[in-house]
Amino acid sequence: MKVEKLEDKTSIPEGVNLSYEGGIVKVTGPKGEVTKKMFYPGMKIEVTDGEVVISYEKATKREKKMIFTYTAHIKNMFKGVTEGHKYELKICSGHFPMNVAVSGDTLTVKNFIGEKVPRTLKLKNGVDVKVNGDIIIVENINKELAAQTAADIETITKRKGFDTRIFQDGIYIISKDGKSMGN
Repeated sequence: MKVEKLEDKTSIPEGVNLSYEGGIVKVTGPKGEVTKKMFYPGMKIEVTDGEVVISYEKATKREKKMIFTYTAHIKNMFKGVTEGHKYELKICSGHFPMNVAVSGDTLTVKNFIGEKVPRTLKLKNGVDVKVNGDIIIVENINKELAAQTAADIETITKRKGFDTRIFQDGIYIISKDGKSMGN
């Protein structure tokens, strides 16, 4: 079943500029600039009078999903350039005390479950990572970069074949962009 025309309007926040050219959305604000490629055949993205309008002629369910997905991406870009995105991770070490440090663009985990060779992770360009005691804070204006960096940090201490309810050593995400992850 096709709908005649489907459109979604989102207002642009104060102090934020949005431009769309050649399938690339560029959002600039007080914290910086974020760009993202957004192209879908037949979809129109227009910037008019302080709002962005995403529309599609004769939209089906698939196009409706794409319109609202692009709207969500644009809202995340707005939040990034005004407030930024923040992820928190907790260092959990039951038996062997872990040492986590950031130097330059490398995160190093020493003495993970008593290992002699440290585990290292090359951080993504522009992502700010801080270690405060047993909490790691990951911040960036691009939500995808911040989220992927947090996931990479969690992954370098993952142990295959072990039940995480019993073997709880590792680094785990406890807050995703202000939303608590659990208990």
